[in-house]
Amino acid sequence: MRLIGNIYIFCSIVMTVEGEVPELPGERELMTNCSNMSLRKVPADLTPATTTLDLSYNLLFQLQSSDFHPVSKLKVLILCHNRIQQLNLKIFEFNKELRYLDLSNNRLKSVSWYSLAGLRYLDLSFNDFDTMPICEEAGNMSHLEILGLSGAKIQKSDFHKIAHLHLNTVFLGFRTLSHYEEGSLPILNTTKLHIVLPMNTNFWVLLRDGIKTSKILEMTNIDGKSQFVSYEMQQNLSLENAKTSVLLLNKVDLLWDDLFSIFQFVWHTSVEYFQIRNVTFGGKVYLDHNSFDYSNTVMRTIKLEHVHYRMPYIQQDKIYLLLTKMDVENLTISNAQIPHMLFPNYPTKFQHLNFANNILTDELFKRTIQLPHLKTLILKDNKLETLSLVSRFANNTPLEHMDLSQNLLQHKNDENCSWPETVVTMNLSYNKLSDSVFRCLPKSIQILDLNNNQIQTVPKEAIHLMALQELNIAFNFLTDLPGCSHFSRLSVLNIEMNLILSPSLDFFQSCQEVKTLNAGRNPFWCTCELKHFIRLETYSEGMMVGWSDSYICEYPLNLRGTRLKDVHLPELSCNTALLIVTIVLIMLVLGLVVAFCCLHFDLPWYLRMLGQCTQTWHRVRKTAQEQLKRNVQFHTFIAYSEHDSLWVKNELIPNLEKEDGSILICLYERNFDPGKSVSENIVSFMEESYKSIFVLSPNFVQSEWCHYELYFAHHNLFHENSDHIILILLEPIPFYCIPTRYHKLKALLEKKAYLEWPKDRRKCRLFWANLRAALNIHVSATREMCELQTFAEFSEESRGSTVSLMRTDCL
Repeated sequence: MRLIGNIYIFCSIVMTVEGEVPELPGERELMTNCSNMSLRKVPADLTPATTTLDLSYNLLFQLQSSDFHPVSKLKVLILCHNRIQQLNLKIFEFNKELRYLDLSNNRLKSVSWYSLAGLRYLDLSFNDFDTMPICEEAGNMSHLEILGLSGAKIQKSDFHKIAHLHLNTVFLGFRTLSHYEEGSLPILNTTKLHIVLPMNTNFWVLLRDGIKTSKILEMTNIDGKSQFVSYEMQQNLSLENAKTSVLLLNKVDLLWDDLFSIFQFVWHTSVEYFQIRNVTFGGKVYLDHNSFDYSNTVMRTIKLEHVHYRMPYIQQDKIYLLLTKMDVENLTISNAQIPHMLFPNYPTKFQHLNFANNILTDELFKRTIQLPHLKTLILKDNKLETLSLVSRFANNTPLEHMDLSQNLLQHKNDENCSWPETVVTMNLSYNKLSDSVFRCLPKSIQILDLNNNQIQTVPKEAIHLMALQELNIAFNFLTDLPGCSHFSRLSVLNIEMNLILSPSLDFFQSCQEVKTLNAGRNPFWCTCELKHFIRLETYSEGMMVGWSDSYICEYPLNLRGTRLKDVHLPELSCNTALLIVTIVLIMLVLGLVVAFCCLHFDLPWYLRMLGQCTQTWHRVRKTAQEQLKRNVQFHTFIAYSEHDSLWVKNELIPNLEKEDGSILICLYERNFDPGKSVSENIVSFMEESYKSIFVLSPNFVQSEWCHYELYFAHHNLFHENSDHIILILLEPIPFYCIPTRYHKLKALLEKKAYLEWPKDRRKCRLFWANLRAALNIHVSATREMCELQTFAEFSEESRGSTVSLMRTDCL
């Protein structure tokens, strides 16, 4: 911030690196930008470390000797577009490192010279000097490379003072030019001469002297006051006196005949490269193109760019034919809005033709054109429509490079294409080409650009482009990466901005030669199918152009916006073979564990007992409350064979009838009623017992009464279901040992789950727990001839117990 008067001025200070400002050595520089701030004085408190100071576009009127003392390290000073009228270069005597000084576009009328030995760039153009501001001191600037001058008058004596300097560029920017002494310009020793003329200036004498002065000559603002160049004048400028090989004319506004004269004049000089930019011409064509002398020239390149016609009608055919008859190696007519082009009816020497940015149509290729030496053809941004027509035209040439971009090209399947075998590069971008274009391509193509077309897939019937190395099919409608079965040498592929969701494996298998791949900005579907594509960058680092910012997930929604490199796809879920192997291994391990448990811990028995416990719980919970209200006297009746009585009396009864008397057992020998028959007692015992226990063994099968008891229990009308029967398998009974007449027993063994008496005494506790859970029911009976009142409660709270215990009270 700087205070001038009562106004605060802010100048931006920027750290720059080498190369951002002209001629600055060193790694880092300090730039102070005070441009366009309406300053009338140089700020007094400049940063001493400043190396670049921009004071352009201000209102500076005069420079003081003390203005630049604080910035002794100054290397670049820009003072253009101010109002400075006088200048004494001695004010920079303390700026020993000053290399670049721009004082153009001021109002300078006089300069007091001081030798600035280190100065390389000095621009005094577009000022108000009456004569060239050059004195003896200017000749002492031995390091000067670029010099800008101006003056209303030019004399030989002005340039003699700097004739010994070897300059790279001399720039003459005139506001007015009232006098020019012929032969002044050739005194200069410069590689490039650039002259910007004021309007309505006779340029012929400057053009002639300029061609004698430098290797590169550029002239700007050539207009109407041209004079016809006579044949004698052309002869006076022999090739021995000419130096210019590159001639650039910019902002040209002439009649066509005057432009014709310029062409004829330049044709016989040393100019090899002739370019005219921003040219406007008109008027009738009076000079006949047949009068043009095409002999004795070294011209190789002619360029007309940005051509405008002052009149709506002009005899363009004559102009086109004049240009094509010049028969140079390189011809460019671009941005000229030409609808067609004429060629002579004989073979020409053209090697490079550029008709870009015009309105040429297919009519161009319907005439016979003999171009036996043509290497490059550029028809960018025209109105071409038929690709096969272009191919037939090209087939008569040795073309190597073609640019047909930004046209309206299409290709139909039934159209035949015939290309020369010399074509190596082709640009077909920004057209209307579809999949069929792959049936109309030169087999020798090495670099192919098809971006911004309407391609959806590479058809299997495509031409085998065995030489293709680079393919650009970005901005199309492909849904997958193309395989390389048709492009075996492909090394560079650009397929960004298509509709690729998950690249197929065919690309990875067939495109082993691809070294550079640009597939960014596609709507990737981040699933397992994308895993191989993500690995591609991991295993070949640097192959994917734009990785990883251009590779973003579009689907699924929970991953939208996530970069592909941040997506984690588990190997187990994506590798089917690995998943199957893992499942098989787990099953084998589980099988081995189960087998070990079965062999070592008798696991099947525990499982059966657990199943029985579960079934018991299920039956108890579903038992209806009204089923529990029957008037029974015993919890269970035990039916067994006499041969198994020892186990019943020593094991079963002691474990069921404990001291708490919670379970009442009915036994035949203990509760027998002498007044009834055996069968009546059996029926009575079962009716007065809530459940019946049958101790099954081979002995049980041999007992007729046991079978009778089982048969009656199974058909007991007092029980609406068969849950009242409890089977205890004391010893295994093979089915073939059961007599056929005991089909009921077979049916019960097949239908009912039974409790199996364990041989291992350690398992008995679980056996008794299951049995007591099955018997622990609420009954009302008499105990020791007393009536028992039972209160049935199924407690959901008592989860630690198998079922609720029965509370009995004697009346």
